[in-house]
Amino acid sequence: MRKFLAIAFASDSIIDGGLTVARKNEEQVLRKEVDELESCLTNLNSPIVFCHNDILLHNVIYNEHTEKISFIDYEYAGFNYQAYDIGNHFCEFAGIDDVDYNLYPGKDFQLKWLRHYLNAWYQYNFPDGCTDTSQMDDKVDILYKQVNKFALASHLTWGIWALVQAKYSTIDFDYKEYSKLRLDEYHRRKDDFLAL
Repeated sequence: MRKFLAIAFASDSIIDGGLTVARKNEEQVLRKEVDELESCLTNLNSPIVFCHNDILLHNVIYNEHTEKISFIDYEYAGFNYQAYDIGNHFCEFAGIDDVDYNLYPGKDFQLKWLRHYLNAWYQYNFPDGCTDTSQMDDKVDILYKQVNKFALASHLTWGIWALVQAKYSTIDFDYKEYSKLRLDEYHRRKDDFLAL
């Protein structure tokens, strides 16, 4: 996020002709949000794993013939918090062309999804059954809280990323509007998600 902020608000940009007072204030507000969110999220102890970091629905391919799922477009892949990747995936339920954040999955769906995820994770990492899954309800609840808090990081990341794209991209897409959508959703969900 900080790298995207540095690019989005670079004052030596020929494109912008320097930063206005309003842009400097916007940058300060976003930097404060990043710092505060980081402080909250780093205390959650979500494991760092290899993540896709962009699991929007167009990047998930289901093969009906083999009944297998695969992923494409790994340009943002790298190590990140496990809960970020899942939270980002849930945020992407809103769609791309006609974004509707009311499609963000509810608690019941998330708990079921997270239970399947954790069961698969334990089976993969402990194929001999060498783990205690007796406290699965607690583990699902912890992951649910982590995922929703990291969903805020997804909104903030892609909101700031869109500011960079609005400044430099030649793609015909309203990145400023997309940034506004993501940052508005961040603010709309912030208090509820951080209270979990």
